[in-house]
Amino acid sequence: MNGLIKLELTRALRNRKFLFFSVIYPSVLFLLIAGSADSTTKIDGTGLTLPTYMMVSMASFGALTAVLMGNSERIAKERQNGWVRQLRLTSLPGRGFVLAKTASAAVVSLPSIVVVFVVAAIVKHVRLDAWQWLVLTAAIWAGSLVFAALGVALGYLASGDAVRPITMITYFGLSILGGLWMPTATFPEWLQQISEWVPTHAYAALGQAIEQNQAPHAKDIAVLAVYFALFTGGAAWLYRKDTLKA
Repeated sequence: MNGLIKLELTRALRNRKFLFFSVIYPSVLFLLIAGSADSTTKIDGTGLTLPTYMMVSMASFGALTAVLMGNSERIAKERQNGWVRQLRLTSLPGRGFVLAKTASAAVVSLPSIVVVFVVAAIVKHVRLDAWQWLVLTAAIWAGSLVFAALGVALGYLASGDAVRPITMITYFGLSILGGLWMPTATFPEWLQQISEWVPTHAYAALGQAIEQNQAPHAKDIAVLAVYFALFTGGAAWLYRKDTLKA
């Protein structure tokens, strides 16, 4: 399994287009949205300034891009060209395959988080305590596993031709409804109530709580735990179903 993880990492790091969108693109969006924003005025309902709010949002968005987009399309294509079928002929168990995909995606997501933090600290002078930077990085990185599992599920759900539009709809829908591109406080009240149950909203809320020197809300942790169980369970079921087809 370690050999498969190394292979997945090598393939991901060689994909320059993927690295741009997962590592550089979130930082560019951060600068476009928060580059000229006031660093003292707080956003209503958040307790955070726009730069600090968008720093967590774009770091979460970058991690989401790395684990969701990378996993889903790669798995669908591997199923199509027979690579997954070849892996089944080895001694690698199904859970090992899923773990290798999740682990490699999580490693690639870490640079996107760090780059956004560095840009925010240098350009917008975002200042946090040392422990906050460390805990913030760990929380966003660990939370990305929820969406890595979703990426695996989507990779087994759709074929190579259909996976991209399905993933893109899921990707943009989660980003917008979760408040990664704009504060949910700007949404209509009915949409705010829906967004509270979207996994990306709970995901970003972890970082926002840490920025405010608070413990993450139990509700957000519970929402992510439930979605993680659903996504991993769905991925496992789809993997077994795909195995039976083969």
